[in-house]
Amino acid sequence: MDIKKGGSRPSTVGSEEYFTDAVRRYLETLSTEDVPITYGQLARALRMFAPGSIRKVTGALEATMREDAATGRPFIAALVVSRGSLSQPGKGFFDLARLLGRGPDPGQSDADYYRQEIELLTEH
Repeated sequence: MDIKKGGSRPSTVGSEEYFTDAVRRYLETLSTEDVPITYGQLARALRMFAPGSIRKVTGALEATMREDAATGRPFIAALVVSRGSLSQPGKGFFDLARLLGRGPDPGQSDADYYRQEIELLTEH
């Protein structure tokens, strides 16, 4: 099973778009055995160790969600989870998914929605 790949756009080194592209490219390289990863693991993989790195990572993940919603792709950001026991993305992921009109559906739990997104991201 491989992670489905989306497109990327040209961007300037050091720009927000460049970082968002770097996040997407890194996530696309992960095998299904390597996911999910935590926000901290993603930051470290991208060689980000300074304070505020997680905030920058979550901002880039939100940008990927907006791109994915606009193009009808599954949310690649679903591959990144909080460090807690739930092993699912943080509340912001679900809030933005709702804002973008992509779920969870009424009556659907965040956990069920998360599993659905993961299934959409992987090929069987």
